[in-house]
Amino acid sequence: MGMVAELERRQSAMELHIINSIQQSLDNNQPLSFQALASLRSLIINPATPDSTLSSVLDALSRSLQLNRDPVFLHHALKLLSDLASHRPHLSPFALDLLRSDSLFSSASPRLVGESLSVLLSLASIGNDIDAARFVSLCLGPSVSVRQCLLRNAEKLVFRESVLLAVFLGFTRDPYPYVRKEALDGLVKLCKNGDFDDRDVIEGCYCRAVELLRDAENYVRSAAVRAVCEWGRLLVICSEDMNKQDSSDAVFIQLGCMVRDMSVDVRLEAFEALGKIGLVSEDILLQTLSKKVLGINKDKAFKPVEGLDISASAVAGAYIHGLEDEFSEVRMSACYSLRTLTVFSLRFACEALNLMMDMLNDDSTVVRLQALDTIHHMATSNHLKVEKIHIHRFLSALVDSSSVIRSMTRKILKLAKLPQFKLFKLCIDGLLGNLEIYPQDEADVFSALFHIGRNHGKFTVHIIEEVSPEMEPASGGKLSFDSTRVAAFLVLAISAPLSHEKDVSAIPPRIFSYAVTWLGRISYGLSDLMNQEKLLAYLSECSRSSTISLADFKINEALLTVESDAPIPLCSKVDSPVSMPFWKDSGGTSDYHHQEFLSLGKSAAHAEYELGEHSELRKYVNLIFKKVKDFWSLVELGCTTEAFKGIRACKEEVASFTADSPGSSGAVAFTLQYLQVIGMLAKVWGHLRPTKMLNPYGVGKLELLFAKLDRRLREISNRFIGLFKGEELQILDLVLVACLLRLSKMEICCCNAAMKLLLSTVAHVEYLHEGSIELSNFVTEVKKSLHDADSSSSSSTCKPLLFKKLLDSFSLQQFVLYGTPRYIHAELAVPSNDSENPLPFIPGIPASIPLAITLHNVLTESRLWVRISMNEESTQFVFLDLNLIRNEKRSINVVREFTFVAPFYRTPKAISFTVRASLGLECFRENIDQVKVFGGPKCELTYLCPEKEIFLCKSTEC
Repeated sequence: MGMVAELERRQSAMELHIINSIQQSLDNNQPLSFQALASLRSLIINPATPDSTLSSVLDALSRSLQLNRDPVFLHHALKLLSDLASHRPHLSPFALDLLRSDSLFSSASPRLVGESLSVLLSLASIGNDIDAARFVSLCLGPSVSVRQCLLRNAEKLVFRESVLLAVFLGFTRDPYPYVRKEALDGLVKLCKNGDFDDRDVIEGCYCRAVELLRDAENYVRSAAVRAVCEWGRLLVICSEDMNKQDSSDAVFIQLGCMVRDMSVDVRLEAFEALGKIGLVSEDILLQTLSKKVLGINKDKAFKPVEGLDISASAVAGAYIHGLEDEFSEVRMSACYSLRTLTVFSLRFACEALNLMMDMLNDDSTVVRLQALDTIHHMATSNHLKVEKIHIHRFLSALVDSSSVIRSMTRKILKLAKLPQFKLFKLCIDGLLGNLEIYPQDEADVFSALFHIGRNHGKFTVHIIEEVSPEMEPASGGKLSFDSTRVAAFLVLAISAPLSHEKDVSAIPPRIFSYAVTWLGRISYGLSDLMNQEKLLAYLSECSRSSTISLADFKINEALLTVESDAPIPLCSKVDSPVSMPFWKDSGGTSDYHHQEFLSLGKSAAHAEYELGEHSELRKYVNLIFKKVKDFWSLVELGCTTEAFKGIRACKEEVASFTADSPGSSGAVAFTLQYLQVIGMLAKVWGHLRPTKMLNPYGVGKLELLFAKLDRRLREISNRFIGLFKGEELQILDLVLVACLLRLSKMEICCCNAAMKLLLSTVAHVEYLHEGSIELSNFVTEVKKSLHDADSSSSSSTCKPLLFKKLLDSFSLQQFVLYGTPRYIHAELAVPSNDSENPLPFIPGIPASIPLAITLHNVLTESRLWVRISMNEESTQFVFLDLNLIRNEKRSINVVREFTFVAPFYRTPKAISFTVRASLGLECFRENIDQVKVFGGPKCELTYLCPEKEIFLCKSTEC
C-alpha cells in the first residue's frame, strides 16, 4: 500500500507542476513550452481532471496557437485538441471555435491545414456540433485547402440534401479547378444516395455537369463525365414514358462526344459511362460503329433539357475511335463498354463482332482477352452470329501462346451456333490442332468438343461417319491408346445422343464401348458436366442400345447449362470490371446442380446431399477460383500489375461476402487464404522468373517474401479440415512450386532444408494419390526428375538449372471446391485484464495466467501449444492436452470452450511487465525443426489466433 500511495503522490505533484506551467504561460502571455505541451496529454486523458483545469488547458492552447506558428508546435497542439474532444465531448464546441478561427487556417503549410481539418471533422462526428451555417461559412473562407477538404468529406456530416445540393452546385463555379472537381464528385455521390423527384433540380444539375465537359482541366472534365452519366440516368427515370427513349439517347450522345477528348482519363471515363446507359436506340448504337453519318441520323436532334440541343451525328464513329486509340487502356475500355451494349440489338452485335475480330490482332494480350470476353458475352446473350469470315480468326486464337486466350476462345466455341457443316469441320480441326500443339489443354478441349457436339448433333454424326475408320481397332484387335486424336473423336461421338436437335441419327453402340476404355481421361475432361459414375452409367447404357435420348436416360441433372459460364474481368484501368455476382435462384431450382465437379472419394448419396448444401456458396467461390486461374496466365506473361489488381478485387469481393448458413465461414476463409497464397506466389514468381528483366528486390527482401509465402502455405495446409484428396493435392502443387522457386535461387536458399521439404511433399503426394485422381503434368515431371536424380545426397540434387526447367512445366490448375471445409481457429482472452487491471505476480516465482480459450473445429488428437513470450530471448511453450480438458460450456461438437491456467516461469525482477500469448497448432508434415526451445514443439507451429497482450504487476503482498 505504501508504494501505491507514493505513486499517487508523485502523480499529483506532476499534475500540479503542469497546472502551474499553464497558469504561468497565461499570466505572462507566452506560448506553452514544448515540455509543457508534451505533459498536457496526461491531464486530458485522466478522468479525474476537473473541467476547470481542462478549460485552462484549452485557453493555454488557444493563446499558444496565436503566438507560436512553428509547424511542429502546431502539429502537437492539434493532436491535443483531438484528444481533448475524444475524452471530453462536452468541450468539443470550444475546441471547434478554436479550430475554425481564421488565424489557424492562415498558415502557409498545407500539411497543417489538412491536420486541422482532420481534427475538425473528428470533432463534428463526436460532438455533432457543425451545423449548416458553420459548414457553409467554413467553405466560404479564404483557404482553398479547407474548402476542398470540406467538400470531399461533406457526406460524413449530417445535413439536409437541399443544403448539400446548394453547396455543391455553387462550388462547381469555383475559380480553383480542384474545388470544382470535388463539387462535381459531391453531386455524383448525392445523386447515388439521394432521392430526387424534382425535375427542375435534376435538369439543373445535369446542365451544370454538361457545361463543365468543356472545362480546361482534365480531372474536372473526368468528374463532369461521371456527373453527366449519373444525373442523366436520373433524368431518364423522371421523364415521361413516351420521352424516356429520346432522353436516354440524348444522354448517350452527350457522353459519346467525350471519347475524342485529348485526355486519356477523360476517354476512359467516357467509355465507362457509355456502358452504363441502359436504354439506347438501335440507330444511335449503329452510328457509333460508323464514322460516316447514317441517313436516318442526318437531321435527327434531341433536346433532353430546354436550351440544350444535341445532334445524333455527334456520336458518329465513337467506338471506332476508341478501338483505334493509341493507349491499350482505352481500347480495352471500349471493348468492355461494347460488351454491355450488345444485348440491346442483334444487328449492333453483328456489326460489333467484326470490330472485335480486328481486336484479336491487337499487340496487347489483355486487349485481345477483353475482346474475347465481349464476344463471349454476345454468345451468352444469344447475339453471336459466326460467319465464315470470322472462323479463321477464332482458329488462330486457339493456337495462341497465351493459355488464357486459348481458354476463352474455347468458351466461345462452346456456345457458338455454326450454320454450315464446313464451318463445323473447321472448328473441330482447329480444336484438334490446339490439342496437338498444347497437350496440356486436353481436358478443356474435350469439354469444348462435347459442348460443340451437343449443339450440332447432325454435323457430329456426319463427321463421325467420316472418321470412323480411325476409331476402329487395329488389325490386332487393339485400340490405339496413345492416340489423343481418337480420344477427341470419341468425346465428340458420345455427345451426339444428348444433342438439342431432333432426328439425330444414332451413333454405333460400339463407339460408346470404345469410350469406356478412355474413361479416366474423358471423365477428367467432362468433370464440369458429370461425374465419373454417371459418365460410366451413360456409356454403359448407350453401348447396349442402338438409339438413346434424354428421355430414355435420366441424365438431365448431370448436364451443364453453359450459359452461366463467367467472363473474365480484366479491365485494369476501368473502374467497373466485369463483376462476379452472387446468384440466387428465382425458380427454386439451383443451376449449380448442373455445375458440380467430380466428387472424389464420395458416395453418390453423400455427393447429392452435399449438392443441396451450400451449393450457392460453392458456386460463388468456384467462379472466383476460375478467375484466379486466368489471372495466373497474366503472371506468366509478365503482366503482374493486372494480375495483382484482379486478385485484389477478388479479395475484396470475397471479404464482403457473409453467409449465415453453417460451414460458410470455412469456405470464405479458405478462399481468402488461397487468394493470399496465389498473391504471394505471384509476387515471388514475378521476381525470379525470366519474365521479369530487372529484380528490384535484394536477397534479404526476397527471403522475407519467401518467409511470408511459407507461412501462408503452412496455414492453408493445416488450418482447414474436411478437404478432399483432390483439393489437398492441388495445395501440395503450390508447396512444390514454392520449394522449386527457392532451389532455383541458390543465394537465398538453404539447400538441405528446401530439398528436405521438397522430398517430404512429394512423398505426401504419393500417399494421397489414388487411381481415380490424375496428377498434374507438373507433379509428374517433378517426381520423374527426383527419381532420376541421385537422391542419396541432398547436395547432388541442388541443381538450379534443373529446378528452373521444372518450373517451366508448371501451370496453375483451376482449384475446385467440392465440399465445405471447416476452418480451424481459436479465440484467446484473459478476463478482466488490461493496463489498469494487471495480474499479480511475485518476481522469481512462476505466475499463473488464466486463459479463456475457445477452439473451433480443432480435433482432439491435435497437438496444441500455448506460446508465451516477453521478448525474443524469453519464450516458453506450454502443451495443451485436449484429452484432459472437458468442455465447460455445452455447445456443438466443433466448438470447445474452457479455461486453462498457463504458468509463466520467467518472471523478471520488475514492478510490472507484459507478455504476449498465442495458441499454435503443431504441423506434423513440417519436418524442418525451427523451434529451439527445450520441451517445446518438435515441428513448426501454425498460429490459430492473434497474439494477446497480458499485463502483470508486482503483488502488493511482496
